Amino acid sequence: MGIVNVTPDSFSDGGRYLDAGKAIELGIRLAMEGADILDIGGESTRPGAEPVACDEEMRRVLPVIRALREKTGVLLSIDTMKASVARAAVEAGAHVINDVSGMTGDSGMVEVAAACDAGIVVMHMKGTPRTMQQQPAYGDVAAEVRAFLASRLSALQEAGIDITRVVLDPGFGFGKSLAHNLALMRSLPSIRVEGRPFLVGVSRKSMIGRVIGSDDMDDRFWPTVALTAFAREHGAAVVRVHDVRPNMEAMRMAEAILARR
Repeated sequence: MGIVNVTPDSFSDGGRYLDAGKAIELGIRLAMEGADILDIGGESTRPGAEPVACDEEMRRVLPVIRALREKTGVLLSIDTMKASVARAAVEAGAHVINDVSGMTGDSGMVEVAAACDAGIVVMHMKGTPRTMQQQPAYGDVAAEVRAFLASRLSALQEAGIDITRVVLDPGFGFGKSLAHNLALMRSLPSIRVEGRPFLVGVSRKSMIGRVIGSDDMDDRFWPTVALTAFAREHGAAVVRVHDVRPNMEAMRMAEAILARR
């Protein structure tokens, strides 16, 4: 899953692809590099990020979705917490709804998901993007994340949604300390719910900077690749990344080793 941030304030590339034309060019390039999915977002979910109005979010993402639907053959994902944005994005051609709130941030999101046949990514987040990194605390982070994901899966099933449409995301960096993130990565196989696949998103995240002792975003490139290979070995079915080609190649190497087993 390649990341297309149509935002002025995303933590890694904020503002670089706010122009729709540049975002479309990025999406085409990531597809050519081997992305199977493009995740298009118009609202930053970095720690401390301010909410964006629905109209503005749609203004940013809908032209990009329409163009990439026409110009590429890959799946398109809308990264949003708003039901109205998700509905408009699916109508514009998005195949997947990726909601970092686990479909709890907008009461209408489950209804939108039930009314279409889009894939669904349900993520765990403690708090909101604005508050999530204010001293997050857990008793057992892996158990609590698994319990949340299980409860959301049950809620979607009760709403009439086929759970084979659902991918689960433990939410690395969303209301979690470095220790929490590392514990979650070690626990990936044990937090699987109903056999549903995992999406892992750790690309260029601050947890990497804390481990390697660098605030330089460029220094997070190769550690991201290492995490991708590790996550694939431990069951991740989708990885959400800024740099598609090296991470795709890391997944291929991990898969080659796993196949030999």
